[in-house]
Amino acid sequence: MSAEEPTTDLYDLRVVVERIEGRSVCGLEPGDHFDVTGSNRLSIPAGKHFCLYALAACLPLLPAKQRALAEGDWMAQDSHVACPDPEERLIMRIERAGLQRIPTEELT
Repeated sequence: MSAEEPTTDLYDLRVVVERIEGRSVCGLEPGDHFDVTGSNRLSIPAGKHFCLYALAACLPLLPAKQRALAEGDWMAQDSHVACPDPEERLIMRIERAGLQRIPTEELT
């Protein structure tokens, strides 16, 4: 990466099942998680799964959580997402992990 090449700083993220307040029908348990690294890589631990509907609830928030946010921005303060299943009431937490400097031309 040259000094003149434009870069973008993005946080790696971990989305963790924090709690289940109803009945778990998707098979997830507190502590289950997936990771987002780089600008577009999603990984789930070997032998595990993640509910498609819980994942879908998180997806719109992930690009914003990957970027630096202005002080006082509600996205900087709010890190919880609820699965859309009203009987399950699965609550996930989006955590920032390491910061990566990525060449802007490599972003999706």
